[in-house]
Amino acid sequence: MSKSIDTIFLLGYMGAGKTVIGRSLSKKLDFKFYDLDNYIEQIEGKKVSDIFNEKNEVYFRKIENKYLQELSLKNEKKIISTGGGTPCFKNNLEIIQKSSNSISIYLKANIETLVMRLFNSIEKRPIISHLKKEDELKEFITKHLFERSFYYEKSDVKIKTDDIELKDIVKLIGELI
Repeated sequence: MSKSIDTIFLLGYMGAGKTVIGRSLSKKLDFKFYDLDNYIEQIEGKKVSDIFNEKNEVYFRKIENKYLQELSLKNEKKIISTGGGTPCFKNNLEIIQKSSNSISIYLKANIETLVMRLFNSIEKRPIISHLKKEDELKEFITKHLFERSFYYEKSDVKIKTDDIELKDIVKLIGELI
């Protein structure tokens, strides 16, 4: 990259590795790490699942947009791990794309990998917490990923995370910056 990168946006479906990769990358690059969902939880004083249940998804998407804008404007070297749906709502993709000195990276995982990674943490994820069987989860992810891929694919860089070690993904991203 010829320009100096101040912000790295990590995009992708839940279970793709945005948070794990973001944390590891922040240590390697000495960038501040923000998980957008955790940031929202800290400021709102509630878990994302409670915000979904008590208010609704429309309310959540509104505050998600506000906090994405807030984080993207912080004058520091930072990594922002977005929520799986973040780039698909409001003008979030535009915020990501127009953020100065930034790069967006789509962490791409196939459906089987996502099912395997998500099945044991279903209850912690409000959007899939109603699913009880692995085949229901697979069907949900297949449909959802199809809808969201349009937005993810607009990222500057795409990295498949299925069969790559964390350290290798971090090294690869580090070389891009």
